[in-house]
Amino acid sequence: MSGMPRPLVRSVTSPPGRFRAWLVVGLLFLVVCSNFLTRYMLPTMRGSIVQSIPMTDAQFGLLSSCFLWVYGLASPFAGFLADRYSRSRVILCSLLAWSIITWLTSYATTFGQFLTMRMLMALSEVAYVPAGMALIADYHPGATRARATGLHQAGISAGAMLGGLGGWLAQWHSWRYAFATIGLASLGYGIVLVFFLRDAPRAGAVPTSGTTLVEPHARLSASLRSLFSSPSFILLLLTICFLGGSAWVILGWLPTFLAETFRLGQGAAGFSATGYLSAAGILGLIVAGIWSDRWSRRNERARVFVSVIGLTLAAPALLLAAMTSSLWLAIVGLMLCGFMRALSDANVMPILCLTVDPRYRATGYGLLNLASTFTGGVLIYAAGALRDHRVPLRQAIIGAAAAQLCCVALLLLIKPLRTRS
Repeated sequence: MSGMPRPLVRSVTSPPGRFRAWLVVGLLFLVVCSNFLTRYMLPTMRGSIVQSIPMTDAQFGLLSSCFLWVYGLASPFAGFLADRYSRSRVILCSLLAWSIITWLTSYATTFGQFLTMRMLMALSEVAYVPAGMALIADYHPGATRARATGLHQAGISAGAMLGGLGGWLAQWHSWRYAFATIGLASLGYGIVLVFFLRDAPRAGAVPTSGTTLVEPHARLSASLRSLFSSPSFILLLLTICFLGGSAWVILGWLPTFLAETFRLGQGAAGFSATGYLSAAGILGLIVAGIWSDRWSRRNERARVFVSVIGLTLAAPALLLAAMTSSLWLAIVGLMLCGFMRALSDANVMPILCLTVDPRYRATGYGLLNLASTFTGGVLIYAAGALRDHRVPLRQAIIGAAAAQLCCVALLLLIKPLRTRS
């Protein structure tokens, strides 16, 4: 991989065609699938890892918490890189780095080594999501933005669903085999992607001689001043704190909760925790994108309202999954929760685009990642520590449902930024 990407120099072209715009979504779908597969598969292979590298529940929770803390703290700076430099190059560097680190994780033999690799993986993965979401927003103006970001977000659900694959590979081979296989597969795709992924021409470029456009240098201080001058962005940031915290608690401990509550094996619990929830989420993301794009033609706050409806219905569905003694009812609850929550997930970037200056979208998304992952890391570790003190995991999942309802109140206060000439 090369060093720091160079400042943007863009060719003068007409706006990207529809085929190219949707091709980028397809290419990035597989990238984000790899990104979230490599982080979500850890909870699904807990039994195999703990058997190989002894650790307490709090230490196992710390593996995810440290990942999220490092990821969150680096997110605003990673987003700023995508605002200042070539977004496609930032994506490619990130993909190649996390693929290599995933493969190297298979060689960890102590808790300290495993923890170090998770922190390095966080640093390698952090640059992708702000750059990927901003690149899609560049290619897709308002008329198709929610559909495009929804399909991209479906890659997150697909990655989470495939996270159960890690549990199966660990059960039938070993957790080392799972990390090595998935890391090398991602590396191969990254090498192929070098030849196909390109930036979109962005508005606001400054013309220079003849055939080039030079992107103005974004400044971090100006980005932060602009973002935090928007009350709606601050409300969205608080919303993501609650939303991300609840999501990471579910992803971090749901496989263990299902395995203990319904006496499932490691592979079955991992798939049940990620597969059903994520499959329903993919469908929800597609529905949310179409619904939000169409409604937004008549109401500029439609993207907010779609999110509110989804979270209002997702909370009781999650409570059903946490409280029932029937595995099938729990699966129904998880599928309903996944579908309804996806209505919100598909609209995070479109709502962000309504509330901030277009020049600072990636930095803004990086700050949202900081809010989500830092809160999630604290709560994942807290759930593991409480579990060490005999507090049932069910209580943590109930708390996650309550957090989703808090998001509803915050979202209703968000209003679009009035664009200025």
